[in-house]
Amino acid sequence: MKLREKAYESFQQRLMALDLRPGQFVSQRELVALTGMPLGAIRELIPRLEADGLIVTIPQRGMQIAAVDLKLVRNAFQLRIILEKEAIASFAVKARTEEIEALADAYDRIVAKSRKGISRELLEEAQTTDWAFHDTLIDSLGNDILSAIYRVNSIKIRLIRLDRVLLSPDSLMPALKEHGDIIAALRARDSARAVVALERHLTSARNRAMGVQTVDASVPPAAPRSRPRSAKVAR
Repeated sequence: MKLREKAYESFQQRLMALDLRPGQFVSQRELVALTGMPLGAIRELIPRLEADGLIVTIPQRGMQIAAVDLKLVRNAFQLRIILEKEAIASFAVKARTEEIEALADAYDRIVAKSRKGISRELLEEAQTTDWAFHDTLIDSLGNDILSAIYRVNSIKIRLIRLDRVLLSPDSLMPALKEHGDIIAALRARDSARAVVALERHLTSARNRAMGVQTVDASVPPAAPRSRPRSAKVAR
């Protein structure tokens, strides 16, 4: 891995660890100290961070980490919905049964654990499982350009969640139910239904980030294992 790629990865890690906060001003030397990368690598990194919208250079003040505001929430989730709807429509039809069942098994494990009580460890596991689920959808397209765009936007989504909407016991149950609906549609190979369920899920996440989500704390059932007789396979 090239030095500038290591610097970019280290920058992401510091963001996710909240060593760098949205809206914070930071100098090149501070980035050197935080990332452990040499000054030359940081100088090469800055134009990429600016292009990705992760920092803004403000005259007379320096570099500012992207601020989390309503505009960022709307823009980041709009892009995410566009990309993931394309991905899941394809995944519902083309994915191997084993791939769908692997996603379903991961979901069912979280549901089973949630019935015994919701701990901080479970919330972290659920969040990791959620990221992996959505990354799988995007990567299934086999389009390196879309995957790269999605990964940059995903950093912004993670910043939004860290700043505004950490997963909580109240929000976990609705999110699991939404995932269950998506998985049921995937098992039925119903791409149209999967797109609707996914958009509902992402819209709920966006609304929670904007503070307008209605919470339904009902415990979701495990996703059904068999395809309903009335379901049609999307072609």
